Amino acid sequence: MRLRVFVNPNDDKINGHCRKEEVVAMSKRALGMGFRIMIDFHYSDSWADPGKQVKPAAWAHHSVEQLNQDVYDHTLEMMQALRQAGVRPEWVQIGNEIRGGMLRPEGSTDHYPQLARFITSGYQAVKKVSPSSKVIVHLDRRNDKAYFKDFFDGINAHGAQYDVIGLSYYPYWLKQDYTESIQDLQKNLTDLVTQYGKEVIITEVGGENTAVDNTYTMLVAVLDTVRAVPNGKGLGVFYWVPQGAKSWSHYALSAWGADGKPTKALKAFLN
Repeated sequence: MRLRVFVNPNDDKINGHCRKEEVVAMSKRALGMGFRIMIDFHYSDSWADPGKQVKPAAWAHHSVEQLNQDVYDHTLEMMQALRQAGVRPEWVQIGNEIRGGMLRPEGSTDHYPQLARFITSGYQAVKKVSPSSKVIVHLDRRNDKAYFKDFFDGINAHGAQYDVIGLSYYPYWLKQDYTESIQDLQKNLTDLVTQYGKEVIITEVGGENTAVDNTYTMLVAVLDTVRAVPNGKGLGVFYWVPQGAKSWSHYALSAWGADGKPTKALKAFLN
């Protein structure tokens, strides 16, 4: 179960919620149902993704030094609250799809030394509370090998600390069938493991709600691809919002039917 964390969100049902108390409650509920937990820090008051990495309003005018401390304090506070509730996340993301960096402009990829500091501050806060949690740095554009190399060379050159490389994989947004890119995914995962010595994980995947059979075969291929990563360094695959039935969520890549049941696509995970 992958749960996002916003800093000071409003209560809008689409773009808000996911504050500390809510994430603790959801984590406890999920843990009690047998789920393994991933926590995804967005370091924003709402969604952070490649197109928007908006600093929390309360941090908007902070210096680089203060932003670094903000990342540490916010991460530490959330992790401590989870520990007090008996939850130790197996994985923790420092930032969400940070292709262009996070807490921009200060933490953009135009400023790799500062971005590396922010990532490391989050890492250190996680490890202080939960040393066993694996810290993930997550990017989209999984098929863009050159971009991944530039990004990870950039943060590594400035000492960024992390354990796992996370990737999003959405053939739908690439406007192509998965068969056109699955080999690129396999090669990129293998290259990342070989070059950086890190484990890899697909932190987001999804297929079209109206093409259930194709989504099923895509998921089987992705799962097989991650299993085939050398030396067992492919950790797994997370489907992004499978339960958001399109009938009410209007999300094209859900894997839940209007009848309230999962579609065939999710059977891929039973293998």
